[in-house]
Amino acid sequence: MSNTTNAARLRDLERFANLTDEEINLIADNGTAVNIPADWSLIWEKTPADKAYLILEGEVSVRHGREEIARLGAGDTVGEAAIVSHKLRSASVVSVTPLKVLHFTSEAVQSLLDTVPRFRDALEETTRQRLGS
Repeated sequence: MSNTTNAARLRDLERFANLTDEEINLIADNGTAVNIPADWSLIWEKTPADKAYLILEGEVSVRHGREEIARLGAGDTVGEAAIVSHKLRSASVVSVTPLKVLHFTSEAVQSLLDTVPRFRDALEETTRQRLGS
């Protein structure tokens, strides 16, 4: 996927509807498009926070131990909370369906949080929805 395609996919996600074209392009430029097959582990519980993903298409299962605690899909991010909090991962994430995602290094996430305040707002909204607050 090209960055133009990634930007177009981001514009289609409700969570990013309030971002400017410049902000969308910054997010797309900082991520790497990746296709992930079903039943693939993206993130492992109790490991260092070195990457995050923004789901463009598909669904993941978030698991604490062997228990599924959430299902996430297009517009959701995974992995960013541990990067921001500088902690080990609190859950594992496994693809339920084939995925199209943007992969971000921890440095890219931090850069986007610092330079695109509405990206930070979108991630905080995701966290609030997950925690039910």
